[in-house]
Parts: sequence; structure tokens; C-alpha cells
Amino acid sequence: MSLSNLDWIIIAIFFAVSLAIGIYTSKFSGKDASNFFLSGRNMPWWVLGVSMVATTFAADTPGLVAGIVRKDGISGNWVWWSFLLTGMLTVFFYAKLWRRTGITTDLEFYELRYSGKSASFLRGFRAIYLGVFFNVVIMATVCLAGIKIGHVLFGFSAVTSLLIACSITTIYSLLGGLKGVLITDFIQFIIAMVGSVWATVYIVNRPEIGGLDKLVKSTIVQSKLDFVPDFNSPEVLIPLFIVPLAVQWWSVWYPGAEPGGGGYIVQRMLAAKNEKNATLATLFFNVMHYAVRPWPWILIGLASLIIYPSLTDLQIAFPELSKEFIKEDLSYAAMLQLLPAGLIGLVVTSLIAAFMSTISTHLNWGSSYVVNDFYTRFINPSATNKQQVIVARLSIIIMMVLSALLAFVLEEAKDAFDLLLQIGAGTGLLFIMRWFWKRINPYSEITAMLVSFVIAFVLFINKRMDTPFFEIQQYQELIFGVIITSIAWIAVSLITNPSKVETLNNFNKIVFNNKPKFENFKYKIACFLSAVIGVYALLFSIGYILLFEYVNATIATGVFVLSGLLIYRFWKKI
Repeated sequence: MSLSNLDWIIIAIFFAVSLAIGIYTSKFSGKDASNFFLSGRNMPWWVLGVSMVATTFAADTPGLVAGIVRKDGISGNWVWWSFLLTGMLTVFFYAKLWRRTGITTDLEFYELRYSGKSASFLRGFRAIYLGVFFNVVIMATVCLAGIKIGHVLFGFSAVTSLLIACSITTIYSLLGGLKGVLITDFIQFIIAMVGSVWATVYIVNRPEIGGLDKLVKSTIVQSKLDFVPDFNSPEVLIPLFIVPLAVQWWSVWYPGAEPGGGGYIVQRMLAAKNEKNATLATLFFNVMHYAVRPWPWILIGLASLIIYPSLTDLQIAFPELSKEFIKEDLSYAAMLQLLPAGLIGLVVTSLIAAFMSTISTHLNWGSSYVVNDFYTRFINPSATNKQQVIVARLSIIIMMVLSALLAFVLEEAKDAFDLLLQIGAGTGLLFIMRWFWKRINPYSEITAMLVSFVIAFVLFINKRMDTPFFEIQQYQELIFGVIITSIAWIAVSLITNPSKVETLNNFNKIVFNNKPKFENFKYKIACFLSAVIGVYALLFSIGYILLFEYVNATIATGVFVLSGLLIYRFWKKI
């Protein structure tokens, strides 16, 4: 693709603004680790909520959704739509609890909730396991998307794409800390949404597509329009709908959708002004993430079926791109070639913004673990503020380099998505229950982490073998991992001793204010269910409008409004 001068000007302005924000916030963020990682704990809900949404709008996300739609239709998105239940569980049960702890990272929770050397070991080990290794895998999937986008839109090699995108992102992440990330997230979110919506409108109305009406009536698209899989096809219904809603949402740890909260979502909640702002930020995030944002990507995925009906068509269109990169998720970047000058600059900027937002968040979040939960906890407890910031910035550079290198090994966003799900399979229930069940201890968490990882590793290697030892589907692998891992950590919880009584009492005092743990539980359950139903109703309402099904859209909108009124009615009680 040949970009015009206007396109390059738009991209250059965005890079300049991002770097300027990093420089502007560097003085504040460089004062100490608290400012670098939590921005002074005084951020309003709308800034934090937008940042959560921006972070989960990664460069690989549009490709992931478009690829899912091409393979399994709109209903294929239940593999991640199901995580709405996880998100709303965090909103109504855990957001206030996290903010009330006053900790710096969610890993600090371990030595607040558990006692003994095992708690310290768990905190330190998870700091490296999640903050570095797991985090690098996540960022590598985003870098993979950067490689594909760079080649399709600019003709860049993989190395060139990563050198440009990663270097600029690393620089402003090094300088600005979380405050710089939050400010750039806000700008990046606006650019990303405007770019994706505008691009969708233009592409759908191209002569090749013929407008939204012709798109949804196209023979090749018609079979992809169901919001729910066919109940008469269990081979489709079970993996795409039943397993995600019945098993996956509560049992799997996945970045951005951790049962009970975790990672960079908790980091945003801990940076909030108070408990109310932490709760509202998380609620806003879940509404935007699941109901509003996916539709432009879904429409482009559907439109791509007309321009590139098969992977062979994509291969013909991009003969210089290595075959291992010719997957369904390439379709999104391929469709952007249809955009005109000016708009392509805005859309490319939106994808760059998505890339930078996600990577900068993961770099800051991962470095917070390295500094707070490993370096100052075990290596140098008397480290000065300056030393902590230096280590944070050094860890950012190392993680960025490792992520870029790993990106060359991956092939498709969906493969990485499935791998991350499998690694976290069976650990989700533990993260939900550890706030309430006293028998859960560090050995429970260590068992869950190790067992789930070993199972994921064995299954991953098995699938990569020329002659696998056994043949099972991905959803069966997930269920197998959940069952074995859950049995293992529950058994360990029952045969080992819980944490010391003093530790548990102190935890309950700080988090629950010595009140019953299940106070106002029925109102929280009512709000949780109402929010889940309401957001799904909003998701379907938008979809029905796009498909010209106005009666269904009206019904879905009514359900959304009623759900909102019920939550408003019970808000003060929770």
C-alpha cells in the first residue's frame, strides 16, 4: 500500500504527541515507585475505565475478532463474550475489596491474605512468572499483529515493523509511568474508536460490498449472522457456547478477564480515588468492551469474506508474506487496503494507538511486579526511589525485547488466545474463592499454577507433533485442564493447614471491615445478573439494528434499560 503525505503527517503527529506526553509526565512518574505504577492513587473512574478499554483494544484484537467471524460466524465470539460474567463479578463483588486493601500490586495480596514463607515465595515466583514470562507471551501476540499490519499496510519486514513500533512505545513507557500511559490511553482510545468505526462505514459501502443491506444478504455471509450457535448442531454449540458460558468464565484465568480481578485491571482499580471510582471504572470497561466496541470488527470480518473468501485468496494477495502468517486474522489488515488517503492514515494511527496502548500497559504492569514484588521484596528491600524507578525502566526494556523475539514463533492470534486460556484453565475458581474460603493457602495457588501449566505444556507439544499421541478438540483440552487442576488445588487445600488465625483476622479487618463477608449478598447477586443480562441485551440491540431486525432491537433495548434501572435501584445497598 502507498500512503499519501497526509497519511504520514497524521501518523507522525500521533507519535510526536505520545512522546510529548511521556516527557511531560516523566518528572511526576520518576519521583517514586508509587507514582510510576499507580499515578498517586487519585485517578477518576472515567480515566481509568477508558484506559481499561484502550488496553484491551490491542493491535491483535480486531484481527482476532475478524478471524473468529470468518471461521465460526458472529456466534463464535462467545469464546470471549462469556468473560462478561467474570467482569461483572469483579464489578459487584471485588472492585471495592481490591481498592480497600491499599496495596501496590495484586501480588502483594499474597502476603496480606496468607502467612509464612510459602506466601513470600508465591509472591516472588508469581512476580517473575506473570510479570515476565506470561506477560511476554501476551505482548508477543500483540507484536505478531504488528508484524502482519506492518507488512500489509507498509510492506515492512517483520524486523522493521517491530523496531519502529516497539522503540517508540518503549520510550514513552520508560518516561511517563502509569500516568503517561493513562493520558495516552485516553487519546489513543478516541483515535482507535473513530478510526475503526469510520473505516467500517467506508469499507461496507465500497462498491465491492454494496452497503450493509447487501452485505447481510450475501450468500457467503448469511451463514455467519447467528448470534447464538445452532442448538441442533452440538459439535458447534458445545465448544462455542455451552463450554464458555458453563465452564470457561469462572474457571479460567485470562489477562483482562481474571476471575475476581487481577493484573492491569486491578492496577487501575488500585490507582482510583476511592472504592466508588474503582467500581464505576470497571463497570464502564465491561459495558464498552463487550457491548459497544466489537461491532466494527465483526462487520469488517464479514465483509472480508466477500473480498477474500478463503485463505488461498489471502495468500494470492500477499505472496511475499510467509505462509505461516497467512491465517484468518490477516483479513482485517488486508481489508484496510481499501481505504482512501487520509482515512488510511487515521486507521493506521488507530492500530498503532491500539498496539502502543496495550504494550505500554503490559510493560508498566509487568515492571511493577518485578520492582514491587521481587526486587524490593527480596533483592534490595532498602532500595531508594531512584533505584526502584531505574529497575522498572530496565525491566521494561528487557520485556520488550523478549516479546519481539517471541513474536517470530507465533502464527495466529487465535492460537495464542487458546494457549493462554489453557495455561489458566482450572485456576479461576481459586481466585474467586480465596477471599471467602479460609482453607485456601499458598500451596493451593502453587498447585493450581503448576498443574495447569504442565497440562497446557503437554497439550501444546502434543498438537505440534507430526504424529500426536492423542487427538482431542480444543474445548475438550480446556475441560480436561479445568477438572484436573481444580481437583488438585482443592485436594491440597483440604490436606494442608490454612493461614494463621492472626493473618486471616487482619485480612478480614482490612478488606471486610470485620463485617460479615456475605453482607448484602442478595443485592450484589441481583446487580450481577442484571448487569450481565443488560450488557448482552445492549450487545444484541446494536447487532439487531445493524442487521435491520428492528423488533428484536427494540426488545433488547428494553431489557437493557430495565436492567440499568434495577442496578440503579440497588446501587446504594451494594
